[in-house]
Amino acid sequence: MKKIVLAFALVYTLFSCEKDEIGANDKNTLSLEFENLVGADPLVLNTKTYKNASNEDFTVSTFNFFVSNITLKKTDGTSLKLDNQYFLVKQSDPKSLAIELTDIPAGDYSSISYVVGVDSAKSTSDISQRTGVLDPASYGTDGMYWSWNSGYIFFKLEGSSNASTAPDKHFKYHIGGFGGMSAATANNLKTIEINLKNNPATVRSNIAPVVHISTDIMEVFGSSIKISNQNEIMSPTLGLTVSKNYQNMFSLEHVHNDKM
Repeated sequence: MKKIVLAFALVYTLFSCEKDEIGANDKNTLSLEFENLVGADPLVLNTKTYKNASNEDFTVSTFNFFVSNITLKKTDGTSLKLDNQYFLVKQSDPKSLAIELTDIPAGDYSSISYVVGVDSAKSTSDISQRTGVLDPASYGTDGMYWSWNSGYIFFKLEGSSNASTAPDKHFKYHIGGFGGMSAATANNLKTIEINLKNNPATVRSNIAPVVHISTDIMEVFGSSIKISNQNEIMSPTLGLTVSKNYQNMFSLEHVHNDKM
């Protein structure tokens, strides 16, 4: 009988410690790390050749996309929306592949959603409110803004292929368009949801989770995009098929909940 009481006491103590490990004001960072792939192979710019579903060879020289409107959902059903935070992920810049979200309240997070692109409100806001990665003047060769169309390029994939009909064998897919303000236009904003239910991100005062997300460029082509037919897609309307495809390129790799 004494052993049973001790066992219950031990269970109660462990349960109590687990409950008490979240303080009312506990916060930490939660990071998203993007691993860009082509099928099962790591994305390597300029030098590695791949083949899409149409058996067309291609190399990639540029791969960029915006991440915004991040929402973290807890296992208890409540959500945390991170307003006015915009990130530009660039394969050419390893630091940009990791997005660090700061001051996240402690808790167990079961899903993460984000938008690929820049929403209409921010896209049409005064230029003084578009700083950092949203500053059109800051891109240089990145060129993530259409000056002729006064809009952001949400997603950019460039490279070369023997299947391209361009004289220099290039292909360019620049996708933007938020649906228009005064009249409806093509909307290529795509919301991505990453389900963490089997392995929640457990933010604690001593745990800063890292969520690893795989990004498969092969999904961009799917079975509907052939470089031989479309080596350049630069308008929002023509980009609808591409954005529908790249909505499927994100998947959960794993979550690290290591103590600091």
